[in-house]
Amino acid sequence: MPDPLPPAYTNETFPFPPHYSFPPFFTLQPNPLTRTSQLQSWSSLILSYTRHHRLSTLSVVESYNTPLFHNPSLNRRLPTSDIREILTYMSSKDGGERVEWIGKHGKDGGAGGKCWVYWRRPEEWADVLESWVERTGQKGVVLTLYEIGEGDATVGAEFHGLDPELLQKSLGVLVKKGRAQIFGAGEDQLGVKFF
Repeated sequence: MPDPLPPAYTNETFPFPPHYSFPPFFTLQPNPLTRTSQLQSWSSLILSYTRHHRLSTLSVVESYNTPLFHNPSLNRRLPTSDIREILTYMSSKDGGERVEWIGKHGKDGGAGGKCWVYWRRPEEWADVLESWVERTGQKGVVLTLYEIGEGDATVGAEFHGLDPELLQKSLGVLVKKGRAQIFGAGEDQLGVKFF
């Protein structure tokens, strides 16, 4: 019996593109031009899928059996080596640097080959956060990391429910720009003041 899917992967409403139903899509092609086009198509699909399901990370091992890489109607599954190759492509300049491997052995299979998938980069999230601060009059206000990511005041905001680590990375961008200050110890006690 297959392992149950993580909750984020069980929503069947994601609109897969037509090429997802084309069997050769699940085999990386040897021709360089065809392969590049295929890598771009997979990149686009991964970004759309993770955005739809609000996923910030992917693990090669954990996502192998999900609908993203397994089309049961075709009885086709993308091999883990090809998943890893696509994610590595996505981490390159040619792939738009939309993936960042977690840990020094992420792309080599450590920790299941886990990576950040940036359907919106930390810099882009920082812009969204900054717009929210301006729009809602939060300048000079101290908020906890929890209030920003999970609080009632942010329900409906694009960043509500964002992975806490990605939220911290995004806030770090604002700190570097001199637009915020983070203080406190431990994730539960972090405070953020916006300028």
